[in-house]
Amino acid sequence: MLTTDQEVKHLLATSKTIAVVGASPKPWRDSGSIAEFLKEKGYKVFPVNPQYQEVLGMKCYPDLASIPERIDIVNIFRNPDNVEPVIDEAIAAGAGSVWMQLGVVNQAAAEKAEKAGLGVVMDLCIAVEYRMLIR
Repeated sequence: MLTTDQEVKHLLATSKTIAVVGASPKPWRDSGSIAEFLKEKGYKVFPVNPQYQEVLGMKCYPDLASIPERIDIVNIFRNPDNVEPVIDEAIAAGAGSVWMQLGVVNQAAAEKAEKAGLGVVMDLCIAVEYRMLIR
């Protein structure tokens, strides 16, 4: 589990591609605004949600397997009970790490990701951490 500021900062500083699982075009949902924030900060962002073809002008993918590039961070906006299938997809896709957003806590899924060699951040907001650590 990546828990120290140094570990999280290193992940954010060295990553280039981020998949936002649960991305939504609905303006009241954090997933869309955070996807847009990450794009503005220079990351290549891949929204993932089978309900949409596009999110905020970006092509939206139905699942991680459909993304044509390797993903450095899989940013998860899902109910904690629905995280494990996303972890399985991240492992299968060869992602570098998974980031469970603030309020998304699933210890079993985190352990599964770690055992597969993925970095894991849990219960933190990627945008807040970026603002604090990278600026």
